[in-house]
Amino acid sequence: MTNDSGTAALAAELIRMAQADQQTSPGANSENPEQLAWRRLTAQHGDRLHQIIDEYGWPTAELVGEDAARGAWLIAQHADRQLDVQRRALRFMEQAVAAGSAAPRELAFLRDRTLVNEGRKQIYGTQIAGIKKGSPLPWPCEDPARMDDMRVEVGIEPFDEYVARFATG
Repeated sequence: MTNDSGTAALAAELIRMAQADQQTSPGANSENPEQLAWRRLTAQHGDRLHQIIDEYGWPTAELVGEDAARGAWLIAQHADRQLDVQRRALRFMEQAVAAGSAAPRELAFLRDRTLVNEGRKQIYGTQIAGIKKGSPLPWPCEDPARMDDMRVEVGIEPFDEYVARFATG
């Protein structure tokens, strides 16, 4: 991580944003005012991430440290109502992964999230549409037969292990 005071402040900001996201995210799917707070927060964070990318490019671990880089990814991941921000983050993150500066696993999650938000089929099966009778229902996937192989390539556990975490029954 660079010792520059600007990047140190940026790292602290990204970490604060990610913490606020995680504290507010339980309200994301509620039908009460918490959902509005979640939407407002993710929109503010998406706007700020857009500005950060303008100024710094993708906030990699080399630039801001592991925690802040993960925070930037989380902010992009949750910018569901700002598809332009998600698409832009995806492009910048693809470049960072190609340069060895970002995690392919996180890129896979962001790619699936963006595809689902575009109304398209996901690739890696990381996005769950909901739970029915205690079983997770993933969004449709492009090539279900190859999905686990694709997941292994980017460091994601097999689909059955992944969705078992979402099961409620």
